Amino acid sequence: MLITPAIVALQLIALSVTSTVLLASGFAWKILRYWNMSSGSELQIRLERQTYLISTLLGFALGAELLSLLLFVHTAESLSTQFTGAMCATGVLNINPFGFPALLLKITLFFLAALWLLLDRVDNQGYDYPLIRVKYGLLLAIAPLTVVEGIVQTRFFLGLEPEVITSCCGSLFSTGRQSVVAELAGLSVQPTLAMFYIMAILILMSGSWLLHTFTPHPSSKRQRGIAAMLFAVGCLISFVTAIIAIITFLSPYIYENPHHHCPFCLLKAGYDYAGYALYLPLFLATTAGMGAGMIAWYRRIASLQPVIPGEVRRLTWLALGGFGLFYGLATWLIGRSNLILY
Repeated sequence: MLITPAIVALQLIALSVTSTVLLASGFAWKILRYWNMSSGSELQIRLERQTYLISTLLGFALGAELLSLLLFVHTAESLSTQFTGAMCATGVLNINPFGFPALLLKITLFFLAALWLLLDRVDNQGYDYPLIRVKYGLLLAIAPLTVVEGIVQTRFFLGLEPEVITSCCGSLFSTGRQSVVAELAGLSVQPTLAMFYIMAILILMSGSWLLHTFTPHPSSKRQRGIAAMLFAVGCLISFVTAIIAIITFLSPYIYENPHHHCPFCLLKAGYDYAGYALYLPLFLATTAGMGAGMIAWYRRIASLQPVIPGEVRRLTWLALGGFGLFYGLATWLIGRSNLILY
């Protein structure tokens, strides 16, 4: 097993997050069973006091979980020089069966943790904590994933043996292999490119509609609900479409090599760290878009009616701005490339 400061930090973050979430899960059960704002019992008063402390601890823990995704990818990339056959993070993650599952778990927890933090922010602005059962119910869904993530990540790091010869990204993303990523790399460029920009148009249209429904102009509750759902789902689909596009055609354009489809080599200095510039706004925009759609569903709650419109508008503008940066940068990278794929 390799021991580096980054690996130690990731393990400490995983241990801290898991411990905090499991500790808070016991409190969550009490909230779901006994919370009653109309009661003046000693138990209710104790729960109201404890929720401040638990929310603060979870804020730090889940905030660290957000940062751990970036640290995990950066660590995998930095370790690529220590393994024979590894050219980038792909080779490191492919050393044992736990690398890519750990990455997928971290991505899943990134979105869930971010949504929990958004729910907590909105809930704390309501005088009667109207979303307290919702956010602690979500916490109970997050808890087992943090345990699994900690175990899988630990198994991955324990299996990092320097003498192991791993496969490079060129082998994994080769169109001749029988795998999901190879199938993505082998997709036709023109329809994928068309879908990529169609999703950009849909995101702009659905986001504009959502902003319109939450302006002072009168809009029906049904319109707001449909607009929120379309925008949230559209952001999630756009995220998946963007990842497919990066593998299928955007990476080859950046590398100026039609056979190089790796989405991790983009993180290298040789390509001006283009991956960070692409992935950061993409993840931010997706989180904000899903958060706007989720929060908009609670617009009918009386204590949140002064809060929800402003939060939805801010998150929608953040999502549109993030996607705008992503699509703008992607278009510029394609335009400056000397490669012609079709």
